[in-house]
Amino acid sequence: MKKIRVAVLGATGMIGQRFVQMLEDHPYFEIEGLYASERSDGKKLRDVLKVRDHVYKEETLDTKIETMDIDKIAKNARVAFSGIPSDLARKTESDLAEHGLAVFTNAGAHRMDKHVAILIPEVNSDHIKSIKDQSTYGNGGYIVTNANCSSTGIAPPLAAVRDAYGLNFVSVSTYQALSGAGYPGVASLDAVGNVIPFINGEEEKMESELAKMLGTYEKGAFNFAKFRVLANCARVPVIDGHLESLVIKMDSTPTVEELTATLDSFKGEPQSLKLPTAPLQPIIVRTENNRPQPALDVLAGAPDRAKGMAVTVGRIRKSDEYYKLFVLSHNTLRGGAGGSILNAELAKAKGLL
Repeated sequence: MKKIRVAVLGATGMIGQRFVQMLEDHPYFEIEGLYASERSDGKKLRDVLKVRDHVYKEETLDTKIETMDIDKIAKNARVAFSGIPSDLARKTESDLAEHGLAVFTNAGAHRMDKHVAILIPEVNSDHIKSIKDQSTYGNGGYIVTNANCSSTGIAPPLAAVRDAYGLNFVSVSTYQALSGAGYPGVASLDAVGNVIPFINGEEEKMESELAKMLGTYEKGAFNFAKFRVLANCARVPVIDGHLESLVIKMDSTPTVEELTATLDSFKGEPQSLKLPTAPLQPIIVRTENNRPQPALDVLAGAPDRAKGMAVTVGRIRKSDEYYKLFVLSHNTLRGGAGGSILNAELAKAKGLL
């Protein structure tokens, strides 16, 4: 099978380099080029390496980074994976879509656009049909976003709950890893031995994005879910892995055992399609009192290509009509580059590439 040529935008950043990591030996995609700003032009990936927990191939490390050139990218690639900052993403991604590229982005610039899906394939795979209502779709171009890294982790368990029992109310408190702030992220003297109870814009993103993702797309419009979301977000001195505390209220009241079984058995379209980056079990339930933990569970997921793509749930408890649980996800894999790559795999499986 001839592989689809892809460009990686923002290759000097953490998310860009996670894209490169997950595209090595990918069965569908091959990297056409790595792109960043002018100041990195001509540097090799090894010269700007930020990912510390993956051993790249030597030929990958020797790949030269180029200045972003819309015309060149459009000529040589079918897909652009975008890890560029949101302030640059809006125009750059729109220009790429206008040039006929399928753009799968980690940036938040287009998440709330009228016909742009915030896609998590296990949760709302049908939302991908919204690309056909984008003005650039006629020439093959479109934009698909992945969710904010803190919304990503809790969306699958919330979808499982919604489908089985109905969902009425969600309160979430996040304990977010330093890598979620990008590289170099939070200053060390602010982060070490400390918790920072403010992440600019994060709570607002969670409250709006979850309603869009867990709603519907019909007749050219997103219909937002009606349940209420309240979010508190904090940065903690952990490298990778967002831990989130959930308190939820459902329309019915299953037993803890029933809720556990529902979460444990949850599957989505990526699993039925056997997409390469899809974890065999998207939600993994731990029964130990002290799990999940970033140090132990952040790379949950099988097969090897899906490591870090599963969500881990633990400490499921019932308190009157409320249910309490903890959720952990890898913020730069499931909540970053891996989420966008899974979105592109879904698009290919549906004949949209």
